[in-house]
Amino acid sequence: MPTETIAPAQGIPCRDAALFVAQLDRLTSSLWEDVSDATPEELAWQPAPGMNTMGMLLAHIAIVEVYWIDRGVRAVEPVDIMAVLGIGMDDDGIPLRGDGPPPATLNGKDIGFYDELLVKARAHTHQVSAQVNDADMEREFERKSRSWPGSRTSNVRWVYYHMLEHLAGHYGQVLMLRHMYRAQVGARG
Repeated sequence: MPTETIAPAQGIPCRDAALFVAQLDRLTSSLWEDVSDATPEELAWQPAPGMNTMGMLLAHIAIVEVYWIDRGVRAVEPVDIMAVLGIGMDDDGIPLRGDGPPPATLNGKDIGFYDELLVKARAHTHQVSAQVNDADMEREFERKSRSWPGSRTSNVRWVYYHMLEHLAGHYGQVLMLRHMYRAQVGARG
C-alpha cells in the first residue's frame, strides 16, 4: 500500500521551520511534476493583456520566497533578490498594468530557467533555515504594504506559513493556465 508522509527537513534544527520547509519541498516537487514539460511558448502565453503567464508566476514564487526569507527570517533590509536569483524583485512583472504584456525579462525563457530560479530560492531557504531556532520563530516585526493602510505585526512562523500559502495559491493558478492554454492554444498549436 502506498504511503504519503512528510518528515521535517533535514539540517534544520527548529522543528516548526523544518516542517514548513519540508512542506514547501513537497509542494514544489508536485508543482514541478505538473509543469516540467511546459514549452517556452506555453510559459509565455498570456490569456489576455494584463494577465499573468505561467512563467511570470514561477518567477514570482521564487522571488517572493527569497524576499520573505531575507525580510522576515533574516531581518535584512533592503532585500537583494538579484544576489540570490540573478533577477530583480520586479523582473516577474507582477503586478501587471491592466493592459500590460508580460515582462521582456522573461521572453523566450524555457522551463530550465524557472527550475533554476526555484532551486536557487529553495537552497537559500534551506541555508537560512538551518540557522533558525525555536526562539527565532517568535520574533516579531512590523510590515507595511501598498495594499493596506498602516502596518501589521508578523512573526517568523507566519513567514513560513505565508510562503507555503503563497506557493499553493500560485500553484493553482499555474495549473489553471496550463488548462486554459491546452484548451485554447494546444489544439491549434
